[in-house]
Amino acid sequence: MIEGIPTQPVLVVDTLVRRYGDLIAVDGVSFDIGAGETYGLLGPNGAGKTTTISIVAGLIPADSGSVTVAGEAMAPGQVEVKRHIGLVPQDLAIYPELTATENLAYFGRLQGLRGPALTERTGEVLELVGLADRAKEATKNFSGGMKRRLNIGVGLLHRPALLILDEPTVGVDLQSRNAILESVESLSAEGMAVLYTTHYMEEAERLCDRIAIMDSGRIQAEGTRGQLVTLTGDLDHIRLAGAGGTAATAEALRALPAVEQVAGDRRTLMLTVRDAPAALAAIVTTATETGMTLSDVEITRPDLESVFLHLTGKALRD
Repeated sequence: MIEGIPTQPVLVVDTLVRRYGDLIAVDGVSFDIGAGETYGLLGPNGAGKTTTISIVAGLIPADSGSVTVAGEAMAPGQVEVKRHIGLVPQDLAIYPELTATENLAYFGRLQGLRGPALTERTGEVLELVGLADRAKEATKNFSGGMKRRLNIGVGLLHRPALLILDEPTVGVDLQSRNAILESVESLSAEGMAVLYTTHYMEEAERLCDRIAIMDSGRIQAEGTRGQLVTLTGDLDHIRLAGAGGTAATAEALRALPAVEQVAGDRRTLMLTVRDAPAALAAIVTTATETGMTLSDVEITRPDLESVFLHLTGKALRD
């Protein structure tokens, strides 16, 4: 816990529902985010992530349910509450003819920043998003990734209690993507609560303290990465490839305490095991002692893709 950061949640979302005709886009969604915490909404396109954050940011109303930001009730007409939020939408919200500095100065003034405080904060934000060396250049000359980084900077200017990032790395190059992720990683040190939506499993695993897996408008499961992975049974897979003795090897491997299941053919065995790294030495020793000459050993541990498939019966990017 960072000194001076309040312990109560910055954001509380309670049983949100939003309908579009017969379609229920958001169906009873609830979660909260604490100061200094990055919370991920992970799910495929169409899962309801953007609709959820649009309600949280006060852009559209919910049909039912409530949102509280920094202890204040949020609704589309509640302008004062929105000062607590920095919103970074999927669509770019910058002016291409202005420089990076001019864009930040413009949006900073909209947030009430003036004079030396605005100048100082603009410099800090440019450093944070890695654009200090391009500060005086018109943003129409920026790459897509640089524009997205500046877009994040706009959301950070007024030091919001809650930063909302909606798919911030879609369509950007690898270098810019990594710069964006590094920027987000540094925010929790300032005590900022971050709501991060993505359909990239690796981003959620890297950034988020807690993750909600969302599909068909509902949160299917929530927790830390470790907690979510246990939903799959927390079983690992080991693939053994080689020659000789595979039938005898399979029989011997089934007797090991960590091994739950063994399947395969003359050249490959697929094992389902508990705690593969700990069990690997005994498995390799047993395989070689029973006549199998190993040419390849591969461990696959459960990840958020596995959890999503387990919960929904489909791949994350379907």
